[in-house]
Amino acid sequence: MATKTIPDEIKQQADAIVANFNKTVIQDPENFYVTRYRGQHLYLDRYDYGLLGHVCRLKFNTGLADWDFAIYKYSDERYDAEDWFFPGGEMVDGTIEGAMRAGLEAYP
Repeated sequence: MATKTIPDEIKQQADAIVANFNKTVIQDPENFYVTRYRGQHLYLDRYDYGLLGHVCRLKFNTGLADWDFAIYKYSDERYDAEDWFFPGGEMVDGTIEGAMRAGLEAYP
């Protein structure tokens, strides 16, 4: 049975994963991912030189390597879990890192 909220220890680990990705992969203090949480969802947004943009939403299932992915579609202004035809879609692998890599391709 799915949990209704993400446990605090998972949130802390997720924040550390995102911070490490920003530091080691993006390496730009003006362009980086930020997290926000609501219920069982982790939202990954990206600051890009002062502008905040939505990238994707991850739904927590059972652990750090088991997230359901939904890309943000600016054309519809909503998250879409059914759309897999976007640059970087092949990088989605159930992990936070995979979602961030896909987001870099979808929204360079």
